[in-house]
Amino acid sequence: MRNLKDGIRSLVRIDYYGHVHKYFRGTDAEARFANEVKILKLLEERGCDYVPKMLEAHADELHLVTTNCGSPAPKISKKKSDGMFQELEDVYGVRHDDPFARNITYSEQLGRFCIIDFELATELPMPEHRATPEG
Repeated sequence: MRNLKDGIRSLVRIDYYGHVHKYFRGTDAEARFANEVKILKLLEERGCDYVPKMLEAHADELHLVTTNCGSPAPKISKKKSDGMFQELEDVYGVRHDDPFARNITYSEQLGRFCIIDFELATELPMPEHRATPEG
């Protein structure tokens, strides 16, 4: 596996098949792992298609395996990234509590920008009048 990120809070690797392996570590690792698992399940249930899909979750190892959402998109405009995070909240009822460009990727396979890293996110009630995703 190739290391993608090796930081204080996590080790992220990409395997031969392109799956993302995230190993949580550091402060509140267990809580952050549990929150990311919960939020990814919720977003899948709510039909959000521009976030990683959870493939495996190993709580004993704090190891999460997800689909790959592409490459970092550091040049995305603040207006575009802010709009994506607002759409996530308005349409899918999830507030990303780290709403910065570092958590936006571009997936050539999907042909769109995606949002990643939900360890710091908040579940909100499902919006009653869901806005239409900008697609």
